[in-house]
Amino acid sequence: MKLIIAAIKPFKLEEVREALTALGVRGMMVTEIKGFGSQSGHTEIYRGAEYAVNLVSKVKLEVVVPAAMADRVVETIAAAARTGKIGDGKIFVLDVQEAVRVRTGERNDDAI
Repeated sequence: MKLIIAAIKPFKLEEVREALTALGVRGMMVTEIKGFGSQSGHTEIYRGAEYAVNLVSKVKLEVVVPAAMADRVVETIAAAARTGKIGDGKIFVLDVQEAVRVRTGERNDDAI
């Protein structure tokens, strides 16, 4: 099993969710986050005063899928989240040792 963590632009969340659902992904965790990468924030003007925004709002998706499905999920997230502009996000893939469905006690692939 693989844990796929993606940080994407918030307005792309629904598009990514729909693409993953069409692929057969049955669940995901979503968290609102702030961070910075190569864009290192930006400046904005509010009521005539310029100020720096050092942390940019993003959405973090966490999806656990069978290892055989991981490459397709990564490609789907990247395609759906891409705007072609700086700050589109990052995707990380990690190994998952074990998964347990709390309600039934099912383990690993049966639990996801």
